[in-house]
Amino acid sequence: QELVFIPPGVAPLPAGRYSDSAGGFCYQESAQLGAATRNRWVTSGDTVELVEESLDVNLLNNAVRLRIQGCPFLPGGIHLCEVQSHLVVLLLTAQTVHRLLLPHPARLYRSELITESQVQSVFTDISKIHIRDPSNYYVIPSVPGLAPNSVASAAWLSSEGEALFALPSASGGIFVLKLPPPDVQGSVSVVELKQSSVVQRFLTGWMPTAIRGDGGPSDVPVSLSVHCLDHDAVLFALCQDHKLRMWSYKDQMCLMVADLLEFMPVSRDLRLAAGTGHRLRLAFSQSLGLYLGVYMHAPKRGQFCVFQLVTTESNRYSLDHISSLFSSQETLVDFALTSAEIWALWHNEENQTVVKYINFEQNVAGQWNQVFVQPLPEEEVTVRQDQDPREIYLEYLFMPGRFTNAAIQKALQIFSQGTERHMDLTWDELRKEVTLAVENEFQGSVTEYECSPEEFWQLQVEFWSKFYACCLQYQEALSRPLALHLNPYTSMVCLLKKGSMSFLVPCSLVDHLYLLSNEHLLTEDDAAIFEDLEMSRDVVCLVQCLRLIGESISMEMAFIMEMACSRLQPPEKAAEQILEDLIANDTENVMEDIHSKLQEIRNPIHAIGLLIREMDYETDAEMERGESPHLALRMSLSQLFGSTTAGNVVCGGVAKICTVRFLLCRDLLILQQLLLRLGDPMVLGGGQLFQSQQDLLHRTSPLLLSYFLIRWASQFSTWPGFDSSLIHLKCPSWLSGPQTIVELFFQEVARKHIISRLFLQPNTSLAETSLNWPHLITSIVADFLPLLWPSNPSFLFPECLMGSCQYTQLQEYIRLLQPWCHVNMGSCCFMMGRCYLVMGEGHKALDCFCQAASEVGREEFLDRLIQPEEGEVVSTPRLQYYNKVLRLLEMLGLPELVIELATLAIMESADDWRSQVQTCIFKHHLDLGHNSEAYVALTQNPDPGRQLDCLRQLVVVLCERSQLQDLVEFPYVNLHNEVVGIIESHARAVDLMTHNYYELLYAFHVYRHNYRKAGTVMFEYGMRLGREVRTLRGLQKQGNCFLAAINCLRLIRPEYAWIVQPASGAVYERPGASPKRSHDGECMAVPTTHQIEILELEDLERECLLARIRLTLVEHDVSAAAVAGNSTPEETVSLLVRAGLFDSAITLCQTFKLPLTPIFEGLTFKCIKLQLGGEAAQAKAWDWLAANQLSALVTTKESSATDEAWRLLSSYLERYPSQNSLYHRCVINKLLAHGIPLPNWLINSYKEVDAAELLRLYLNYDLLEEAVDLVLEYVDAVLGKGHQYFGIEVPLSPSSPTMWLPYTAIDQLLQALRESSASENSVLYEKLNDRMEDYQQKVSVATMERLYCRP
Repeated sequence: QELVFIPPGVAPLPAGRYSDSAGGFCYQESAQLGAATRNRWVTSGDTVELVEESLDVNLLNNAVRLRIQGCPFLPGGIHLCEVQSHLVVLLLTAQTVHRLLLPHPARLYRSELITESQVQSVFTDISKIHIRDPSNYYVIPSVPGLAPNSVASAAWLSSEGEALFALPSASGGIFVLKLPPPDVQGSVSVVELKQSSVVQRFLTGWMPTAIRGDGGPSDVPVSLSVHCLDHDAVLFALCQDHKLRMWSYKDQMCLMVADLLEFMPVSRDLRLAAGTGHRLRLAFSQSLGLYLGVYMHAPKRGQFCVFQLVTTESNRYSLDHISSLFSSQETLVDFALTSAEIWALWHNEENQTVVKYINFEQNVAGQWNQVFVQPLPEEEVTVRQDQDPREIYLEYLFMPGRFTNAAIQKALQIFSQGTERHMDLTWDELRKEVTLAVENEFQGSVTEYECSPEEFWQLQVEFWSKFYACCLQYQEALSRPLALHLNPYTSMVCLLKKGSMSFLVPCSLVDHLYLLSNEHLLTEDDAAIFEDLEMSRDVVCLVQCLRLIGESISMEMAFIMEMACSRLQPPEKAAEQILEDLIANDTENVMEDIHSKLQEIRNPIHAIGLLIREMDYETDAEMERGESPHLALRMSLSQLFGSTTAGNVVCGGVAKICTVRFLLCRDLLILQQLLLRLGDPMVLGGGQLFQSQQDLLHRTSPLLLSYFLIRWASQFSTWPGFDSSLIHLKCPSWLSGPQTIVELFFQEVARKHIISRLFLQPNTSLAETSLNWPHLITSIVADFLPLLWPSNPSFLFPECLMGSCQYTQLQEYIRLLQPWCHVNMGSCCFMMGRCYLVMGEGHKALDCFCQAASEVGREEFLDRLIQPEEGEVVSTPRLQYYNKVLRLLEMLGLPELVIELATLAIMESADDWRSQVQTCIFKHHLDLGHNSEAYVALTQNPDPGRQLDCLRQLVVVLCERSQLQDLVEFPYVNLHNEVVGIIESHARAVDLMTHNYYELLYAFHVYRHNYRKAGTVMFEYGMRLGREVRTLRGLQKQGNCFLAAINCLRLIRPEYAWIVQPASGAVYERPGASPKRSHDGECMAVPTTHQIEILELEDLERECLLARIRLTLVEHDVSAAAVAGNSTPEETVSLLVRAGLFDSAITLCQTFKLPLTPIFEGLTFKCIKLQLGGEAAQAKAWDWLAANQLSALVTTKESSATDEAWRLLSSYLERYPSQNSLYHRCVINKLLAHGIPLPNWLINSYKEVDAAELLRLYLNYDLLEEAVDLVLEYVDAVLGKGHQYFGIEVPLSPSSPTMWLPYTAIDQLLQALRESSASENSVLYEKLNDRMEDYQQKVSVATMERLYCRP
């Protein structure tokens, strides 16, 4: 965020009036768990940048840039104060004072414990603060005015909430501006503190200094500090006249004046010169009181004086001199004071940063302790001819911790000549922009189209080195230290720079000795190293030898060792080569100096062993964990050191340690090679030379490689695709760089282990809730290194890389580790296999998994890996391992590798597990389409249950793939019945039209020449089709099925040509079918029947005919498919009659020996409808008429559909005679029932067959006239007139056979006529009666003649 404020009525001053400054502030609760947050600020001209940081949580919106336009900030003119609910920022510029009110974190978070990984900063809503509110700022009055030659300032809050600003007065002395509390209306008051003034002078009461007769400006303060009391504030002013004055703001009087020249060697020049370079700092301790630290500046030297403020009973104050410390450094930038130490920051003659500290109470000799600050990147980057300059420079620029984002962005802005603004770019985006900018610049400057590779390489180096120099320039500017910040609550010391902040971390003994300069190393207290003084001297001499070797090694020699470690070559050989180069290039007799130093070492073997032990972090077991603490402490610890900043600090400390110790181990290896070469018994202690030295070599080499590996991990960035909230946090640009894999491991895994071990162990000194920075950071780093140490049993680091998808980094880590580290070899192989899987190199992964199998049961990680899951069968560790790997390969979809590994694993497995593996092999062979191999795996499965499951799966899958030939042709030794059962169950359980299991089963039996079963299958298929698939296609398939079944039976000898069909109503038991229930919900038992129906070939042929006729019906009328599919022959006849397919109906009736009566009735009814219907019915009738075979079909205009229907009926009656003329009778019955006159052809036909029955029909339907006519004709026929029309061969005569008339029917007719009242009937009666009487007479005569003629 950026805020700009232009104070009204102020003339702007140049921004470069004052030098840049910085400072810091820590909350009072920063020593408590969960509250370790702090603020820092940097001023530059009229701009101040405020940044809030935390080691525990990531803060959002934690940086703000505030500009008071035209008002440059006073150096150190930012003061922060805590009140109960607010953080108050007091700002002092050359012309104004300001007050900002921010929410206090305790109120902002609204919770005692912070449980989120990121929270809002106190600066989040700073834009909402009324910075322009007149009550929060004030313009410094011109009278008395600000002293032009002093930049001192102080600010504080009174107990009433008033903001007070102390500034040097232009007239000498101090004036204080007081702003009223923010919620109280009031005016600003100004108070002047001078030795001649004991009363308060308000703004309206100022007089010129000359009128008052005060002294000169020698008492102008050059450094101001304030110490707040309950209802007062004590101001300490270190003035130009080298005097320290103590003022009470409440009483507005000077309480004490001390001449500081009394505590230092004084020359006349110093006393007369103005002390403009003096500095004053305060340090307060509840137990020890107030300490004052004064830096007295003198040309080419300086002196620190430490005083303790002493109060007498009469409220008089004096200074108790504690210590005086001298320094030869020229330029003091800043210093910080505690109740025991002084920390100082200088610039030396080469303008390099120097930080030192001293304990002024214990260090009597005045020996300063050196602080080893992070050096700037190298001025030049070496690029070999065989290297790509772009890759080398990019790798160097973007190596974590080397350049800040801000430095590269500013260099990019300048290099691009300001054409684009590159703001808030991520590291990946910045890398792309840098590459693009340099390449564009390079291509724009190349004028020739062709150039040699050497020229091209040289031009690339030129432009990349130009950009690198630009980055180096800005990095140096941003790394310029401005101040030291000391947290009095945790003893943390920070180095504040223009663009970043560095944390000072305690140095271990070994690193301390190796990094010390020679003069400091010579003066190091031996007793402070080891209790054994002789051993301490030996170690110091040994370190001096190592320093001599390290200083003599050139860049090329150092590169030899780097390449040896990177290329997995023995470090001992590289050390030997470096030693030979040192000896060959020894122009300064360094080897002699080393030899003479070695002579001073009493026991070099022991000293080297001691040094190795100090650097070795190898442990025998996992780090122990303590008991779980109470919830509040556990929640506090869950966030401790959880921020990105804390990760940078801890991992930066680890990287620094590993860098130093890698160099130390390198020099130690070279020294050991030198000792072997010298072979001096006096130096090495006689007979122990060879064995001990070889042992030390073998211990030093893994140590060197371990530190090389951890150093590499500390510089290797995480993969950009890693999706982590920590990666994607909006981090401020001053962060050191992209996240390394060590930082990832610390934040994700290691931090929790370390914190729980430090705080949750019983009887540990860190169990309290207060945080001591030196102790805590040392303990964390000391516990972090064993987790990273390659030869320890802990495998958490590679696990974290794998869990975070850092496959490339993990591969390189294991590559650097495997040749020399023999711990967790199996685990490394397993991890490498996982990486190969991700990279798509499956067979390499399989080799790694197989290698790791030999270590199962020996390594902790593999033991955890094979822990059985809930419900999983427990087997041997090796088999559990194979099971896990097989699951992994299955999950990634790699069936070939699964088969290969399972084939290897099956040799070691027992029957239980072998069946599981064989099932796995079968499954993946089947998935890959290896049908034969899948069948072999199936047959080799020792578990019958699994074998049956596999067989079932084989059948289903091959059917789905339509690979039926393989399925049919497999031999199925001892599995024949199971296969048939599986296919049958599937055939009966699935949809008939989408699956072809019946056809498969038919092919299966035919292939094995089992034709009866094949016929049975197809018959069942056809029956089900008719029952379940009542469609045209279903009927077509049904006919084909019956034909196939007939063909099968015809291939068998006649005596065996039969099949068995379950009795009608039998139900197939389908797997998974729901049980049938009765009306009360109880399961009903499936009815069983023992009735067996034998179907012979003739039965199948009849069923086939029925199926064919059904098909004909449906083809003629599709709507009939729903009912025709499973209809009985009788039902089918009815459907055929309704559809008009009378020929098919007659064929069906004849086949199944059914009466034709329904056919004649149906045809008669259609004739009636046609006779009574209109033209539409006539036209429609031709369809079904055409479906029947009419002999001599007449289609002339004279012939209608009705005529053809009657002709069809007539032909049927002629073609299919019946006993007792049944069909004629049913036709006439139908016609008479519908009141249709009988056609003459029908009457004539029936008269010829059964005239008596026709008479009875007439009587039944009350057709008296027709009956009379029939009787009269019948009598005439008997008597010989037209007898051939009634089927009478010989008419009545004495010689003819016996003849008869239907007298009963004739009597009934006469009776009906007699009883009828109609006159017509009377005539008919008379006529009929007369005829009958005549007939009776003729019969009597014929009878008598016959009787008389009988012999």
